[in-house]
Amino acid sequence: PPSKVGQAPGPPDGGWGWVVLFGAFVSVGFAYAFPKGLAIFFEEIQDFFGTSYSEIAWVSSIMLATTYGAGPISSILVNRYGSRPVVMFGGLLCGIGMVSAAFCTTILQLYICVGFITGFGLALNLQPSVIIIGKYFLKRRPIANGLAMAGSPVMLCTLAPLNQYLLDNFGWRGSFLILGAILLHCCVAGALFRPIGAATASVKTQAAERGKDALEEEVTKDALEMSSATTVPVDTKTEEEGEKDCCEKINQYLDFSLFKHRGFLIYLIGNVLMFLGFFAPIVFLAPYAKHIGIDEYSAAFLLSILAIVDMIARPTTGIIANSKWVRPRIQYFFSFSIAFNGACHLLCPLASGYMGLVVYSIFFGLAFGMVCAMLFETLMDLVGAARFTSAVGLVTIAECCTILLGPPIGGTLIDTFGDYKYMFIKCGAVMVLAGTFLFIMNYYNYRVLAKEEKERKAKEEDPKSVRTENESRNNWNKENAQDGPELEPLREEREGLKKEANGT
Repeated sequence: PPSKVGQAPGPPDGGWGWVVLFGAFVSVGFAYAFPKGLAIFFEEIQDFFGTSYSEIAWVSSIMLATTYGAGPISSILVNRYGSRPVVMFGGLLCGIGMVSAAFCTTILQLYICVGFITGFGLALNLQPSVIIIGKYFLKRRPIANGLAMAGSPVMLCTLAPLNQYLLDNFGWRGSFLILGAILLHCCVAGALFRPIGAATASVKTQAAERGKDALEEEVTKDALEMSSATTVPVDTKTEEEGEKDCCEKINQYLDFSLFKHRGFLIYLIGNVLMFLGFFAPIVFLAPYAKHIGIDEYSAAFLLSILAIVDMIARPTTGIIANSKWVRPRIQYFFSFSIAFNGACHLLCPLASGYMGLVVYSIFFGLAFGMVCAMLFETLMDLVGAARFTSAVGLVTIAECCTILLGPPIGGTLIDTFGDYKYMFIKCGAVMVLAGTFLFIMNYYNYRVLAKEEKERKAKEEDPKSVRTENESRNNWNKENAQDGPELEPLREEREGLKKEANGT
């Protein structure tokens, strides 16, 4: 209707949103699962280049770190161009990176092609997919996030046996060529991200174009009149435009005031610590199984078991998180999930034989799915949908440091001690510490928020405080009026300073 033209449309919570959710399912799945699925090729690449565990671990580590570290760039591009073109360009970069990696002759070239180029392409797939879900869903947002995050285990469940089949039949070079072609499907997923409120935007554009000519005529006429009188206003405008520095322009796309937000800082510190041990167990699970004598397909099947459980855990966690009992205190649930994840890694060295690793994979898949389903929902719960785009960008660039260091530190422990158990113990201890920190600090945050809300309500309901403020203001005015002529020069000087400050 004409009365609603120009208003921002609300999240539809359905309709084309389900198609967008499917596109996000594919994009998020590749962004999260692809670096983990590459672990299948590590042993052959390690033998081909003659590298150590820690050196080959840098491939996945650089890819994951680039995926997270490029978050602010992705957020800026989404704010500038929208989710659809960013995801399609990211899918193109992923394909180029993997095809180029098939022709690498040194491990350094592999770091660049797989780590940086493909990792940057995955970053352009991850953030826009998460952001557009928040625009299409509100009431069903936790469920939608859980379903979108389920793309990661579905892709991992598919990629683990597929990568092993490709490796056996085409080698790692031929496999990278085929995987580059598969990653181009991200372009198709991005094409589904229709901008919400496109009709409203077109109406606004037409109105702007109609008024543009008239505005130009007025501006030209005014400029001619002003130029005959004086040129000072034009110079003033140029100086004001010149005062905008680079930081102010960046702040239009990234809200750095979030670093004053108490809940955001708690979330940031806890997640930075958590990611030090989050990805390394998945990267080294299949190599660990091969190390203790399990055949290659059974080792790859452990990742499939983890992914199947993860696939069920993510939407289930989304439904539980959306319930009226959990959603008001969803931060506690998130803290428990991280600590539970760490406990699984601490108990992994006790697993003996293949059945023990199957049990570990089941519990690990459950804990991993719980964390991933709430990873972005808890952030949106803290900062709100309006600041979520900036928050995702700032969080991911802070997390990329520990993501980069996590797998290589695990590989160094394996090279030093010749045993995988120290890597699992390190990851478990770090995650238990992160979960405990988040639980304690969120408890403190909830207490402070409740206290602030109570004080605000008391101030609104208490008429005495309002009356006291009005009386003090009136008394101040009376005192100024009774000061007499001896303070008149000071008042005149103050008024003169105000006029100079205002540029009058």
